[in-house]
Parts: sequence; C-alpha cells; structure tokens
Amino acid sequence: MTTAILPRRSLGGLPLLRVLHGLGLALMAAFIFFACFAFSDASPYDLVALPTMALWLLLGIRLHRGAVPLVVLLLVFVGMTVLALLPYLDEEKPSLWTIQLCYLAVTGIFFAMFFSDDTDRRLELALKVYTASTLFSGALGIGGYLGLIGNEDLFSKYGRASGTFQDPNVFGSFLTLGALYLIHNLISGRARHPLLSVAGLLLLLGAIFLSFSRGSWGGTAVAIALMVTCIYRTTASRALRRRILRSTVATVLLGGLALGGLLSVGSVAETFAKRAAVTQDYDEGETGRFGNQIRGLGLLMEEPMGFGPLRWRLIFNLEPHNSYLGAFANGGWVAGAAFILLVLSTSRVGWRLMLAPTPVRRHAQIVVPALVMFFLQAFQIDVEKWRHVYMMLGIVWALEAARVRWREDGPAAVCTARQMV
Repeated sequence: MTTAILPRRSLGGLPLLRVLHGLGLALMAAFIFFACFAFSDASPYDLVALPTMALWLLLGIRLHRGAVPLVVLLLVFVGMTVLALLPYLDEEKPSLWTIQLCYLAVTGIFFAMFFSDDTDRRLELALKVYTASTLFSGALGIGGYLGLIGNEDLFSKYGRASGTFQDPNVFGSFLTLGALYLIHNLISGRARHPLLSVAGLLLLLGAIFLSFSRGSWGGTAVAIALMVTCIYRTTASRALRRRILRSTVATVLLGGLALGGLLSVGSVAETFAKRAAVTQDYDEGETGRFGNQIRGLGLLMEEPMGFGPLRWRLIFNLEPHNSYLGAFANGGWVAGAAFILLVLSTSRVGWRLMLAPTPVRRHAQIVVPALVMFFLQAFQIDVEKWRHVYMMLGIVWALEAARVRWREDGPAAVCTARQMV
C-alpha cells in the first residue's frame, strides 16, 4: 500500500494517520451506501463524494498501471463530449448534464485508485455496504408498492416499485449486485447467517420483480447465470459443483412457485402482462423509440461531432434510450468509439478476471456479471448517468490493477496479495 503523505502526529493518543484512515473508511462506506438515494439529480451521495475523494488523495491513493486504460478511455469520452458542448454553453441543461458526466467519470477513476490497494478488505467492505443499501431501498420499494409506507409517488411510481429512485428501471437494476453478493456467499459457503442471507435475497428478488422492469428482469437473470457458470467452471470441488446443481434446481422450482403466487394477485398479474410484452406503445412506429433510433443513426452519419449534449431530445422529443447511440449523439464519433471501446475492453478484462486463478477472482465473479448486465441494458436505456455503473467500472479496473501487480511481483506476492487484498 502506498505511503501516506500526511505527517505522523497524534490525536488523543492515536496516530493521526490511523484516525484519518478510519475516518476515510467511514466516509467511503457512507459514499457507497448513499448510492441508493436517487430521488433527484443531487443526493447525499454527491455531498459525501468530494470530502471522501479529497481525504483519500491526501492519504496517498495512487493510480496503478493496470487501471490506466480506464482513465484514458474515460478522458477521451468525456473530453470529446465537452468539445461537442462548446456551441451550446449558453444553455443551462446541456452544460449541467456535461458537468455531471465529468464528475461521474472522476468518481470512476477514484474508485479504480481506491480499490487498487488493500483490494480484498476494501472491496469486501464496499460490497457489504452496497448490499445493505440495496436491502434498504428494496424494502422501501416493496413497502411503497404494497401501500404500507409513504404516499403513492414516494417509493412507487406508475404502479411499480421504485424504492429510493425516480425510475423503477434504475431501481430494479441497482439491486442486482446486492443479490449477486448474497448468492455467491450462499453458494461458496461464506455466508455467516445463511437464513438471513436467504431472506435478504428473497427481498431483493421480490423488489426486482415488482419494479416490473424488463431490463432488470432479463439483466438479473443473465448476471446470475454468468456468475454461477463461472463459479462452476473454476471450482475444483466436486461437492461445490453438486451444491450448485442442487441450488439451481431448487431455485428454479421455488422461483416458479413464487412467481405463480405473485401472479395470482390481480393487480400484479395485470402489470406483469403489460410489462412482459416485447415492445411497448412508445417503442413502435416511425416516431417511437426504435423509429427515432433508425432515423437518428442516419443523421449521425453526417455529424462527426454529433448533435451535442442533450440535443437528441430536441430533435426527436424523446431520449435515445440507447447509451451507445447516445454517446455518438452527445459527443460525436470519437466519443462514441471511446465508449464502445471502454465497454469491450472492460468486458474482456472482466472475463479474464472471472476465470483466471488469482486472489481477486472471487470478487470479480460478483462485480463483473453485474456490470455486464448494465452493458447489455445500455442497448435499451441510458445508463451513462447512473452513479453505480461508474463505481463498478472503477472496481473492475482496480481488480485488474491488483491482478497485474500480483502477476508481476511473482510467487512472493501471493501472501502479500491475500493480506493487502
């Protein structure tokens, strides 16, 4: 771990560095937990972000070589978007949107720096706090949907659970990483309180279902399948493989029974039937989502600098609902190419992290499937402003940085990695 740049003074009998380190971990825990508060563009997450990042920079976190590709691609993506903004600097909304994008990119780089050192311990803390955040938001979402707490628009919207989010689609997808963490602990036998873990998992899966988000349903199923497949493929334990098979069969059976029970409720069945359709009314037609995307793609072929941030909505009266197309529209060809390259390179690195026998494989098998889910969802929704996506980006590249250092330091680094990590 890098040497801190602060002097070793004392504070009440404790070394100042130790006190500040403890404060930094507390701030980091609050930073991650507050990711669930997304009622508006500003949230407690943003209030804690600046002091947390400033303190850890003072404590000496650094950028490791393995995470440099993330920084380069984010700088290109954001930099070209800023250039595309220049003709519209007098407009408030595009300028604010671009500033927020720059800020989120900075948080992604910070997460990559923070988790590159002391990786295992810091990431385990982060995943526990994130899971607590998902349980908190998920419980509020279910309570709001059932009318047990809050008014109709507080924790549920449009007849769908939304928890502490403005959009039920974001809410449902936010919960997936917490579900993956609980599932991995249950499968691997690391859960200290299995019954509580099962109860928490059922709560999260129920909240994801009641979000009635097609992207969250499909994305969660894909993420769970990817994680379980990687665990099965990489374990040498026959007992664990048998447990995985038994758990899979039991989960499918119980899931089917639970789904049948939920669909026996009239209002749930009605909303499910509506949301389970392949397309919605706003998707179809020349002026629907897909029609706009086809027309917009043709227009972008003649606009190397794109339309500019948030200009798509002015042209088509609707957001692109496709982050890849949105990257080209907001920042031009270079920004769009950088975004696609970021997704492809992160997916490649993540796949290697999940399969290679390194000290960081366990955490990679939890985080990477969740991030891949967002990459897939990016085809049908705008994820480039979701705070937790940048956190996961930073984590994956931090795991890559830790893997590179472990590989380069040789066998002697295995013990160090397990302590540091």
